[in-house]
Amino acid sequence: MSEERGRIPPHSQEAEEGLLGSCLIDPGQDILSACMEVGLRPESFFQPAHKVVYQVMSDLYTDNKAVDEVTVLDALQSRPVSSIEWLKQKQRLVDPKTLLIELVGGATTLTRLTNRIESIANARYWLDIVRQKWLLRRLIDTASHVAEEAYVNQDQLEHFIGDVEERILSINEDSAGDSAEKFDVTIDNAANLIRNILAGQSDDGVMTGYTDIDKMTFGLHSGQMVVLAARPSMGKTSLGMNIAENASLPMRGQGKGVLVFSLEMPSEQLAMRMLCGRAQVSMRRVRDRMLGSEQQQQLAKSAAVLRNAPIWVDDSSGLNILQLRAKARRVYKQHKVELIIIDYLQLVSGTDSRVPREQQISEISRGVKAMAKELNVPVLVLSQLNRSSEKENRQPRISDLRESGSIEQDADVVFLLAPRQNADDNPSVPQASRERDLIIAKQRNGPTGSVPLTFIPDFTRFENYTSQPVE
Repeated sequence: MSEERGRIPPHSQEAEEGLLGSCLIDPGQDILSACMEVGLRPESFFQPAHKVVYQVMSDLYTDNKAVDEVTVLDALQSRPVSSIEWLKQKQRLVDPKTLLIELVGGATTLTRLTNRIESIANARYWLDIVRQKWLLRRLIDTASHVAEEAYVNQDQLEHFIGDVEERILSINEDSAGDSAEKFDVTIDNAANLIRNILAGQSDDGVMTGYTDIDKMTFGLHSGQMVVLAARPSMGKTSLGMNIAENASLPMRGQGKGVLVFSLEMPSEQLAMRMLCGRAQVSMRRVRDRMLGSEQQQQLAKSAAVLRNAPIWVDDSSGLNILQLRAKARRVYKQHKVELIIIDYLQLVSGTDSRVPREQQISEISRGVKAMAKELNVPVLVLSQLNRSSEKENRQPRISDLRESGSIEQDADVVFLLAPRQNADDNPSVPQASRERDLIIAKQRNGPTGSVPLTFIPDFTRFENYTSQPVE
């Protein structure tokens, strides 16, 4: 990284020397292992000689060879510049046959590193310092490049902003510490969860508001990618919005914040559906202007309740996965979002329209899963099913997902919404309501099976199943 305006980029000569010296005298290679685990790379060091020494140590470690002053010195004395790809690119004016030992300043460099410290007691402290300085240099370098690129990317602003956020995010991800924790902590958390369940208390999952679904799933959990798939006109948008309503307006306690990406339907139509559904007023009667005073009062009461619901709707069309993640990130930072709903996956664009659609879907699916993990919230993504189940006159299967390979692999839970077998042909079931089966086709941490629901088309609303006709 070049120095700018005479300012020296952040670094610590002492920490770099202490860390490398610790790696050289540590017989168990625990310090070098710790460096690998946190993603330390040669460019993490500021001094050119330190980059080369760390690269050689990393190569020896990868080859399951001993790492000490003798083996590192031998490698430096036998390996030329051309043996390290990134170094060969940087040292274009140097003969590629030049040995590495000449670049690091001779054998005295290793001696100075090992004589620098007496024990490895402070090695992890030095590791933290080296990482922090490296991240600061990356941030400075990224900001400098962004400032330059902003002058030439004025016509592709949205894509440019998304790319900038990705670069900043990659730095933030590298700044994360060790994510592994001792198993006793995990066991204690699991034991507490079991005690809460036995005591009738829910865990941190976002409840859907449907009794049978919540019994089988314990709600939608942080970091999960949950797929809700159906053929057109089965009510997947209605069910998604009903879940949003139930999550944001629970019977007791504070509602969960919900962010909805409506790529198919304008936000006004989505709100109208929710408003009529909650008021149990037929949308057809609204359009025909055939509402009585009582129904108008019901709509007014429902509007007053929904107006305070912590729901945010983005109805931008033609979003690609980078733009969608960037928007979700911004809303998440501004508000307390605990559930994200995407309606629907096939309407999200890939970043490169020239690649086959299957590859685009794979990129989108991975992006949705990454977003769930990054923001640590459940993401309910609606999806379409192909026509196979209709052609074969059967209930849908997980393989019926359009471009199913990557979606099926990335999803933690897969719901398939379908007509309840023989229900629509049953004359005892009134036209005003239709029974649906919500098939839990996949659940990583729970059972699979089928849950019945009652769908009321006039209100575009799902209710808990009942064998009694819905009036």
